[in-house]
Amino acid sequence: MKRFFALLLLILSTFGLQAQSFPYPELALQQSFVEGHMRFLASDALQGRRTGEPGNNMAAHYLASYFEAYGLKKAPGMDSYLQSFNLENRVKPASGHLKIAGKDYKQGSNLLLLSGAPANAASAKVVFANHGMIDPEKGIDDYAGLDVKGKVVLVLAGTQENSDFQTVFRMARRQSKQRIAAEKGALALIEIYTLSYPWDIFSNLFGGSRPTLKSDGGEEAGSSLVYGWLNEPDKAMINKLSNMNDKKVSFASSGAAVEDVPTQNVIGWIEGTDPELKDEFVVLTAHYDHVGTGKSNDPQSQDTIFNGARDNGLGTVSVLAAAKSLVEAPTKRSVLLIALTGEEIGLLGARYYTENPVVPLEKTIFNLNSDNAGYNDTELISIIGFGRTGTDQQVKTGVEAVGLKVFPDPAPEQGLFDRSDNVQFASKGVPCITFSGGFKDFDAELSKYYHQVTDDADSLDFGYVLKYCQSYAHVARWIANMEGRPVWAAGDKYEAAGKELYKN
Repeated sequence: MKRFFALLLLILSTFGLQAQSFPYPELALQQSFVEGHMRFLASDALQGRRTGEPGNNMAAHYLASYFEAYGLKKAPGMDSYLQSFNLENRVKPASGHLKIAGKDYKQGSNLLLLSGAPANAASAKVVFANHGMIDPEKGIDDYAGLDVKGKVVLVLAGTQENSDFQTVFRMARRQSKQRIAAEKGALALIEIYTLSYPWDIFSNLFGGSRPTLKSDGGEEAGSSLVYGWLNEPDKAMINKLSNMNDKKVSFASSGAAVEDVPTQNVIGWIEGTDPELKDEFVVLTAHYDHVGTGKSNDPQSQDTIFNGARDNGLGTVSVLAAAKSLVEAPTKRSVLLIALTGEEIGLLGARYYTENPVVPLEKTIFNLNSDNAGYNDTELISIIGFGRTGTDQQVKTGVEAVGLKVFPDPAPEQGLFDRSDNVQFASKGVPCITFSGGFKDFDAELSKYYHQVTDDADSLDFGYVLKYCQSYAHVARWIANMEGRPVWAAGDKYEAAGKELYKN
């Protein structure tokens, strides 16, 4: 009898181990796995992982080494896990000023010049051109009746319709403004900064060297035109500036420098098991870059490293969790995993990939992006784009498997869907969502860490980090195994692009 119970105990214990690890190895991941990766990626040694800098390159090679260690294949046509490409790095002018209306705006203080040739005009003229836009379809011509040749053009941020964060920082919008001003012969284009987003954070993020894709530079973007931002919180002063057409001002810029900067996405893939479905790909993405180093927003702090644990160490580690788990138990469809560079400076890595895909986009059925500003509710996973792609049930099943709940589309006023790497896939037609830590709105808890030196590994709840990574990998599994393909909801802004991509 004792031997029987001993044998029964052995069978039950063996069955228990199998049930825990198979067929869903992601649910058996340990906290030590996610904590070990996070503590390296968010360490001071990587100096904030800013794109184009050594810490970012170290992170890329670290990720590539684990893609190899976990058994991911190199992408078709690639001889390594690195999709290397060059950015055009624009180093902001070292000095500059704009003296206007009795006030002196100085580079590095309340003026942020980002690009353009050297300029020195002790008695230039200034012109105010509203938002600096021309759109014949909407009947907009902010330059109507204005002669701006050789002058400093001041414009308001954003557009007449929208001056929110998303609109103001959209690369194409800024390029359009610069191109118009350059074509009109302006000496400089200066946007007046009016956002509630703190100037210190903005100037730290955009005020260092400013890499762009090479297609973003050159004459088509007005490379000789001096371009920058002026911080003026006083509405009365803004009103004064908008009524100074053809008044004389003093303006100078030492000029921006341009250099090539190598960077890379990190790519690996796992072949699907189904003979028919394995030619379809689910793409998992997370950006591994952050904002680097700079002055802390806390005057009492001596810390200068923006470690980026939440943004986006958390997303990067979730891709590593998926890589390890999906290799151990592959899905019906193939899975492509990409750690993207350059998100913080304009979604550049995602844009480069979607313009140079290693798998044809028409074979890419879905993009599951993982990106974070932070979290303030450890009972939730927030899904940006929930309800738009026909994957809601797969998402809920994957999240609820670890005891969490789905919160759809947090902080809708922030326009988050179009502010992360997923939008580069969406614009091509690929259905996508962004997987984020639990939050409902941008509150003080998120602001405490978002783009702050306080966002380091020691501040994390690693029990929650584990569940986040497990659920991300598990959702990826359910989507890669789902019956039918994800599809944009009827009437979605990207529905037409999807129909064009997939010819349906």
